[in-house]
Amino acid sequence: MLAFRAAARPFASLIAGLITSSGRPAALAMAVAALSLLGNPAQAQAAQANWWESITGSGTPDYTGRRSEDGDRERAARQAEPLDDLRPDAMPMRSDEMIAAIDAAIAKYQQIADSGGWPVVPPGRMMREGEDDDRVPLLRRRLQMSGDMRTRNDGYNSYTFDGELTDAVKRYQRRNGLRPTGRVERSTYPALNMSVDQRIAQLRMNLGRIRELMANPVEERYVLVNVPAFQLEAVQKYEVQQRHRVIVGRTERQSPSVKATIRALNFFPYWRVPDSVAHLDLIPRLLKEPDYLQNEKIRVLDAAGVKEIDPQTVNWTAPEAQKLKFRQDPGPQNALGLVRIDMPNEHTVYMHDTPMKPLFAQRSRAFSAGCVRVEGVFNLVDWLAHYEQGWGEPGRAQQIVEAGQAVDVTLTRPVPVYFVYITAWAERDGDVEFRPDIYGRDGAVDQVAEMDRDPSEPAPAVTLAP
Repeated sequence: MLAFRAAARPFASLIAGLITSSGRPAALAMAVAALSLLGNPAQAQAAQANWWESITGSGTPDYTGRRSEDGDRERAARQAEPLDDLRPDAMPMRSDEMIAAIDAAIAKYQQIADSGGWPVVPPGRMMREGEDDDRVPLLRRRLQMSGDMRTRNDGYNSYTFDGELTDAVKRYQRRNGLRPTGRVERSTYPALNMSVDQRIAQLRMNLGRIRELMANPVEERYVLVNVPAFQLEAVQKYEVQQRHRVIVGRTERQSPSVKATIRALNFFPYWRVPDSVAHLDLIPRLLKEPDYLQNEKIRVLDAAGVKEIDPQTVNWTAPEAQKLKFRQDPGPQNALGLVRIDMPNEHTVYMHDTPMKPLFAQRSRAFSAGCVRVEGVFNLVDWLAHYEQGWGEPGRAQQIVEAGQAVDVTLTRPVPVYFVYITAWAERDGDVEFRPDIYGRDGAVDQVAEMDRDPSEPAPAVTLAP
């Protein structure tokens, strides 16, 4: 069922929403034409030339004097090579096939343990192609034992880090959720030097988590978010039909494990700022930036969340300020983006779009305050609403956004959703995958700060968002 809400936003804001929501020529042409009708050809020309800069977090930051030549080359290589961190086939994480694959991985690793395990590669300075290092033979042996170095040269004791070893290191890094640089650097050593017994224990722990998910009958249609893998899978008839990269909660604002039901889709949503975000993030920020509320179109409401209050009349350092509520208007600046996926639960977390789309290019994506931001969310929305009247064909979500009309869709066929914490699994081809224990729930050292960080660029700023 579709319900329309009044979208009381200026026409220019609607145009900005169109520009932000789509890179498609049709949407851009609509926006430029509309601005021309407003009698401002210069503004229309600017929109056409720089429309991407209206997306929060986009643009070209100036790091003059901070980039090294090596950093420039690596950045160009990363941009040329698309992110490849999504699982490769249609086998669901929550399946008997996955249980069988993990059982086979445990058996393989147990054979390695019974033969004495793999060697430790002493941590130290970076190892990379073209350089000599006394540890290279150990590294080569380590990667042969885990199957990352496909050619076996047991008698080859060269100390030179060659191209074959670079490829093996990249393969290992991909399997461990690390940025595949081909260099053995600080972020690689902790994963590389986990013993085979520790890896077996990790596989067994995650096998137990998947068995627990399988304890109840598996629904024909559901969504599963694997938090430490930063990815979502939409499953129907026991096959994955879509996968999406996601942004999850940062270490101090963890995304919880959740079993809930997706019941509605909200286009052009308001964001009712949670009290925790208001107290920890919003009020401290507006004390430093008095215009922040106006710039971000955030309204101040009374303690009941009903009556609007002039922020100029509030003493933000007084205890009474902690009782106030905040609500952000719909639009391209909204922290929820252009659509929210409603899934009522005790943790009050949900899934949503985001204006901070450049963050999806990071391999480690723990940036939110607990909710889950979904890349390509309109495709997921089309899948969720597939059986709703008038939906059917893909692209309907995009059409609603381009129409600029606030719409609430109540699903007549609600979809179960799971937020889970799986840090080890196996694929049908025999590859064994591990991910850093970002929240310490496996009892391992938190490695999230070491993941996918280019030292020539600053870490992404923590934004005010769910």
